[in-house]
Formats: sequence, structure tokens, C-alpha cells
Amino acid sequence: MERKALTEKMIVLGVDGFEPRLASKFLKKGVMPNLQKFIDRGSCREDLVLLGAMPTVTPPLWTTLATGAYPATHGITCFFAQDHENLDCMLYNLDSRKSKAEPLWNVFAEEAHKKTLVWHWPGSSWPPTSDSENLAVVDGMQPSAINAGTAQVDTTKLIFASEKLQQVEFLPDTATIAPGAGCIIDDVEALVEDTSEKNNMRDAITGGKGLRHIIAKEEDDEIHSLMQMFADTTKSPIKDANGWTNAPAGAKEFFLIVGKGISRRPALILQNSEGVYDTVAVYHSKKDVEPYVTVKNGTIAYNVLDNVPDDDGNKISCVRHYQVVEMAPDGSDVKMLLNIALDISNDDCWSPKSLYKEITENVGHVPARPLVTGSNERLVRDTMLPMYDYYVDWQADCLTYLMENNRYDVIFSHLHNVDSMGHQFWHFAKHQEEWNNNEDAYKEFMEDVYIQTDRYLGRFLPFLDQGWTMVITSDHGLITQEYLGVVLGEPGGVNLPVMKELGYTVMVKDENGNDTDEVDWSKTRAIANRGDHIYINLKGRNPKGIVDPADKYDLETQIISDLYNYRDPQTGRRVVSVAFHNKDAAVIGMNGPECGDVVYFTEEGFNKIHADSLSTQYGYADTSVSPIFIAAGPGIKEGFKTERVIRQVDVAPTLAVLGGVRMPAQNEGSIVHQILTEEF
Repeated sequence: MERKALTEKMIVLGVDGFEPRLASKFLKKGVMPNLQKFIDRGSCREDLVLLGAMPTVTPPLWTTLATGAYPATHGITCFFAQDHENLDCMLYNLDSRKSKAEPLWNVFAEEAHKKTLVWHWPGSSWPPTSDSENLAVVDGMQPSAINAGTAQVDTTKLIFASEKLQQVEFLPDTATIAPGAGCIIDDVEALVEDTSEKNNMRDAITGGKGLRHIIAKEEDDEIHSLMQMFADTTKSPIKDANGWTNAPAGAKEFFLIVGKGISRRPALILQNSEGVYDTVAVYHSKKDVEPYVTVKNGTIAYNVLDNVPDDDGNKISCVRHYQVVEMAPDGSDVKMLLNIALDISNDDCWSPKSLYKEITENVGHVPARPLVTGSNERLVRDTMLPMYDYYVDWQADCLTYLMENNRYDVIFSHLHNVDSMGHQFWHFAKHQEEWNNNEDAYKEFMEDVYIQTDRYLGRFLPFLDQGWTMVITSDHGLITQEYLGVVLGEPGGVNLPVMKELGYTVMVKDENGNDTDEVDWSKTRAIANRGDHIYINLKGRNPKGIVDPADKYDLETQIISDLYNYRDPQTGRRVVSVAFHNKDAAVIGMNGPECGDVVYFTEEGFNKIHADSLSTQYGYADTSVSPIFIAAGPGIKEGFKTERVIRQVDVAPTLAVLGGVRMPAQNEGSIVHQILTEEF
């Protein structure tokens, strides 16, 4: 079917976790002027809401946005996929080969012969879904940041240098971040003995291996896990500078260690003209005349060219951020943070690889996202937000460079700043006694993130006058949880406590009668794995099944009843909002073989960030889980508000009409014709 395009240039500005309720709040406050300009020049609902699909988690929803199909149709039904043989095992899900639905970018590239770029679209874009020379794809195998899943060659480093220390020590994988608003480094002697979970995750991402994770108590859930920060710590004595080729008078020295403990770097602490120590200069060797990085107290040196040794001692060229967090005016102690390092030669997730070369030569090397905990207010303010400022600017530079040079006609782009920081600290926007957190500070940080996003969107406003049509959207919002203590709906593993209390999941006991982390399949009738899914341990389907197929439906019905009747022991409130038999979950697009026998979502107040919540639910601190939708440019009515419910599956067919191409093969949405300049 031939269809006239309403626009010749189009970009989707996707921002993971960006939601309309907070956006509306900050629009009214006047701190998001660029978003307001998009609204004034385009179309949206008054409340900016896009009715999201479910589950409200990244891979399924970006796949829905790309295909116009519900998760039941495209088959991506949680962050992880379910191992159908082993009910307590998950498989990494951000893999385009797992999607059963055609993405719209294939139609643009293959049939309309439009130069099409898919920029870090997580869940259904990598590996590239077409071999068309018109399609370019950048990453997409993880949501956090470009190259994060393939190019990291060194972890975060914390350096604590003091005149009180006697010798240099390297402490790998130490949990050293203090919560609250006070000091940064705390308890540097506490070694983390078990890093198997991190290694298992790496194997799941890169090698397709199954991942088992039992969430047995509240401390195992995502929120509490993210409050811990894993970093390598260097403790170094500070002494008068000695043996240097070029050390200024009064300089003091210390050492920091990168890599896995075998690469030692000398550093000088330098005075300013007033005699105050305020600068750190880091060298590869004391023989060097010039440092390779100089950092002022309280500042960050971004994308510093560096190198770290691999396991064979070969040097890998990389970039990383260097930050002086604290420094005593007399130079008696220094605290530094070195962000994760990215291999600058790694172009594994760029297609064609020439695009990586073009970007790095004309814009700059890919910067790493900040990998720090949100439990420390100072790290959020002084490290996380400014490092994401740098990353966001880099991405805007990349995309606007490509647009200015007419490299692409259609761009599908994704930015992860809101979601990444939201997972780290959105939950601290509600004061909890056990955390002793300052919710007002974190509410201000939330506003800072939205202002940062507004600056990013503002970089694209000039292109409206150059014939580009733009759609601002997201996969889901982020919720601030009110009630803690109930472990249910966690997408990262087996949700044990409630199912164990209800008698459906049983664990193997040790010799002392205590639960191990192994499921007793001889007694387990059902298991809640990977978020919103409950599976019956069924004879004939599961290798260790004990439930007769004839009893399956009745058991599901009993589970649903028990979920509705379950009450939070602390508040007495109902915990589960809705629960469905698999066949009934068709009404929300979550039925079929890739979904659980029972599908459920938690009640407002118990929603944890996102994923366990219905797409319409609200949270504390004016948060919600709804995604956002605004469109502007050629083909879109100007200054128009529609009362229509715009669904997430409607985005792809609307983009198809704007671009003059057919809809994706498995599309289930309809055109948002009310916002278009042409009548349909």
C-alpha cells in the first residue's frame, strides 16, 4: 500500500523512566521550559499520559514501542526471560532474537529505503534485526548506558589517602560508602566475601547462562541491594614528595591503584598561591614531567585517557572520570573517586563499526555512567548528577551531530538517565526510620534529574524548524514506595517470603533445620519468579513437577484468592492489586507461554520503583508509573490537546503513518489520528 509521508525526518526521543505526573509538576513550577515549548508547538493529552503496557519494566515496553505489539505477542514479558525447564532460573532478556514481532525500523530501512538509526534502544534492537545497509544500530543489549555491557575494563575505585596511614593497601570489592549526608568513606576494612551474584549476572549477559537468585528477605530486594556500593579501595599514606622529576615545592605524595591491584600510580597534592592544598595531579611515573590528569578539590575531570592492565599485563586504553571528593586544606588527607573505565577500542555493539569511529573522532569517546550508590546524599549531588550531566550532553552532541550532517532520516533514540538515577534514589524520597533519610533532599534531586532531562530535550528544539518531527516518550515512570517489608513482585529472582508463608514454595533444610537457598521441588507446588509471574510446578511440563494437570486451574484459583487475602503484617493493608489466570491476563496483553500461570501486580503503596505495578498507579512524592507522550513537528497539530486515551501500542502505527510506511506485521495498536494534521 502506497502512503504519502507526513514528514521526511523523524526522531523518537525516548527517555527511560520519564513520567508525566512529575513532569507536569515541574512544568507548573516553570523549571522545564523546553518541554513546555514542545507542548506548545505540538500535541499531547492535557495530563501528558501514555497508557503503558504491562509489565511496567524496560525490555517489554521498549519492544512494544518499537513493534506496536503487546508483550504477550512479542514475547518479552519481563526484564528476564523464564527458563521453562527450571522454574527458579531466569535468562537474560535484552536480546532482539527473543522478540517475535517485527520492529518498525526494519520497515523504514528495508522497504522505504530510509537511512535509519536505532540508538541504544534496550530489549529488541541488538543484535541488529536487519542486514539492510540503511539500518544502523548502537548497542541495546543493556539499558544503563552505551558500551556498559561490553567495554568496562575496570570497576569504580575509592582512594583514601592520609598522613595517619602507614602503608599502601589495595582492598578489592569493598563496601565503603556511608549512607546519609556525612562522610563518603566508611568501614574500609569490611571485605565483601561473596561476589558470585555479580559474576553470575555477567555470565547471564554475555554468555546466555541461566541466573538463579533467591530473594529470601527484605535485605535481598533491589532497593536494599542498591544501597550497597561495590568498589575497590586504595588506602595510602601521605608523605612529603620524594624522588620526583618535577615536584613543586611543598608538594605531598600518595599512591592510587587501578586495575586489579597491580598498577600503582603516584600522585601529588599541590598548593595554590595562598598555600592551601587544593589540587591532585596523577602521573604514570615519578619520572614523568607532566601529569596525565590534574583535578581540583571538589571537581571532576571527565573522560580522562588512561590505561589499565588486563590479566596478562597488557595495557588497555580506556577513559574514566577522576574526582577529588574531599581534601584537607593542609593536605593531610584526600578522598578520591575514579569512575568505571571503558575500553576505547571496543566497538562490539556498533553496526556499522564505522559509526563508532565517526562518533569518537567527531564528538568524543563514550563516557561511562556514574556507578555509585544513591544512599549518600553527597554522592548524588556531587558525583551522580554531574557525571550524568556529562553523559547526557555527550549523547545530545552525538545525535545532533548526526542530524546536522543529514546522516539519518529516522532515529529511534533512548536515554537512561532518569531510570538509572531513579533506581538509585527515588525510594529515598519517602522518609523511612530504618534509613534515616532526608526526603526533602531527594525530592530536590528528583527535580534536578527532570531539569537535566529538559536541557537534553532542549538541544533538539531547533530541529523542529528544520522539518524534523519529534516524539517524546518513555517506557514507564518510577514510583516512590511508601510501605516497606513485603517481598513480592521483585523482577530479579524468586520472590520467596509470601509464597513460603502461604505454603506454596518450600526450601530444602540444612542439618539444623534452617532454609537453604535451594528449592525443595518435592514439596513446592508453585513459585513466584521474575516479578509478576507465578508458575505451577506441573507434572509433565516441569521436570520435577508434583501438581496434577487436572488440579492446575483450582490451584491457580486458590493462589489468586490467597494473594487477595494476604495482608501486610505491619499495616494490615492488602498487598496485591490484581491477579489473573494466564488466559484472563489476555485483557492486559500478558497471556501465553512466556507469562506465568498466574499474573499479578502489587497494590499502590507497595510498588517498588516499577515493574510490579499497574501502568496507571501512583506513588509517594507525586510519582507515577505512567509513561509520557508528546509529539511535535510536520504532520502534528500545533498547540493541540486530545482527550483520547493514547496507548503504548499506538505509538508505532502513528510513527508509521507519519513516515508513510506500512505498520509492523504484528502491530496491535491504532493510529492516534486525532493529533495528525491529515484527516483519517
